[in-house]
Amino acid sequence: MCGIIGYIGSKNSVPILLSGLKRLEYRGYDSVGISVLSDKIKTIKQKGKISEFKPEEISGNIGIAHTRWATHGEPNEINAHPHSNSSGTISIVHNGIIENYVSLKKFLQNKGHKFKSDTDSEVIAHLIEEFYEGDLNYAVRCALKNIEGTYGLAVICEDEKKLISARNGSPLILGIGDNEFFLSSDISGIAEHTKNIIYLKDKQIVDLNRDGYKITDMENNQADYTIEEITWDIKNIEKEGYKHFMLKEIYEQPQVLKNAMRGRIKDDTIKLTLNLDDVFLKNLNRIIITACGTSWHAALIGKYLIEKHSKIPVEIDYASEFRYRDPIVTEKDLVIVISQSGETADTLSALREAKKKGAKTLGIVNVVGSTITREVDGGIYTHAGFEIGVASTKAFSTQIMALNLFNLLLTKLKNGKTNEFLTGELEKIPALVEKILDTEKIINIAEKYFNSTNFLYLGRGINFPTALEGALKLKEISYIHAEGYPAAEMKHGPIALIDKDMPVVFIANKGNAYKKIISNMEEVLSRKGRVIAIATEGDNEIADRIEDVIYVPDVIEELTPFLNVVPLQLLSYYIADLRSCEIDQPRNLAKSVTVE
Repeated sequence: MCGIIGYIGSKNSVPILLSGLKRLEYRGYDSVGISVLSDKIKTIKQKGKISEFKPEEISGNIGIAHTRWATHGEPNEINAHPHSNSSGTISIVHNGIIENYVSLKKFLQNKGHKFKSDTDSEVIAHLIEEFYEGDLNYAVRCALKNIEGTYGLAVICEDEKKLISARNGSPLILGIGDNEFFLSSDISGIAEHTKNIIYLKDKQIVDLNRDGYKITDMENNQADYTIEEITWDIKNIEKEGYKHFMLKEIYEQPQVLKNAMRGRIKDDTIKLTLNLDDVFLKNLNRIIITACGTSWHAALIGKYLIEKHSKIPVEIDYASEFRYRDPIVTEKDLVIVISQSGETADTLSALREAKKKGAKTLGIVNVVGSTITREVDGGIYTHAGFEIGVASTKAFSTQIMALNLFNLLLTKLKNGKTNEFLTGELEKIPALVEKILDTEKIINIAEKYFNSTNFLYLGRGINFPTALEGALKLKEISYIHAEGYPAAEMKHGPIALIDKDMPVVFIANKGNAYKKIISNMEEVLSRKGRVIAIATEGDNEIADRIEDVIYVPDVIEELTPFLNVVPLQLLSYYIADLRSCEIDQPRNLAKSVTVE
């Protein structure tokens, strides 16, 4: 979501801040702003994109900057960050939500504070001013003790040549350079400047000046932290000739699927270290998987896999609903949380609820060092690499791979041996995905349907979640209304929508429900619906019925989602491109959703 960049050192901070914000654009935003301290604090901010932002008339070697994704108050210049106190002597940037901002704002207004914006964040600047008596660190700590909610925060003050930052529930990273320091809500914002970073923990405060840094808790006691080294190259977050990051990431899927398996399947056996007790896993009575969005679709696929092969009941929960329904969770359960970023606020809350109820927890996460990875009992990294496109593609595929690997481990523990057939079939998947990336047919279909206003996606069994994912991708990046349904449920309502203008995408691989899918397809065709099918290579039965068929290689049914999702991703991409949409940064969406 919102992006934070901060700098203190001997250089002009403005180019560094703008470069960092540019790296964070993929997170999604609606406005941008910067505050720089030289003799005085100077702030420039505006609605719109970084490419239109030109703060050329300011400079200084201490600064903070922000890209905002609106939560409180509409996107405009006044609501954009940074925010300041009434006199402009204190400036802040903030990610997160202040839940008690209404009562704090009334308290401050009664003491004479004048507010300009509709945001919750502005309260922080005024609250810091209320406690400021010449020590910014002390004032920030006092202010934060009165705040309920989440924050990634950076603060500067005209009276002190320093930068204070703090986090609670919203990610913030300290970068350590040569007599200079960087702050960012994401590694990508500072990776070009330093390889040495510290992932700040909740309720930690960083006091930065040009001579060094001090990390403390809320009581100003020295806090524990670890300096880590970034091991990936900055080229990982470049487009490398692709028109959009999303297209690049779709094409990266064969390689990242190999990465997700590397070292985990060897000599037809599963080698997966979870840091969970094998006896506990062997005797599991129930698994609960909780996630949001695309990760929730991956969770549904995991349910089909685990229940079929490991015979363990699996429940799937939206993370945003999990803790609000007082779920029945015990110490005998395993709760799996899935999150690309490892910072998804709803998923993190669900994790903490599960731990509070005594359950063992497992995280399936892409981002190393993220909050979820630090709080779960065990975990599986997906090794998808940086995913810049807001609409997830390769992260979804590697989440499915992680769930397949976990399923193989469970079956090995249950049966005393590895399912060598399933393992062998899984190892073929990267090469089969590679075969699907011939896009001429998909482009032709996109050109035929890109002006449609509604789509229906239908699948059965393990490909019902794939249908959901296909529909989500289309609506996310093309702004076309799309719904995913189990194919058999079409006649219980959605069939009323079928007419000559309604494209219906069927996932129709050969398998247990193939004949049923064909029947559902006939129901659409008889009502003059327009059918697009994902089908198994060599299936002439479907080709005899419709002309818009995308073929995928033949593979066992439980592994078909790996193959089916790729043409659905590409179809969404090319439709959105033909509609001239902002594919990597679709409106109103954010990559890492760190607010509830």
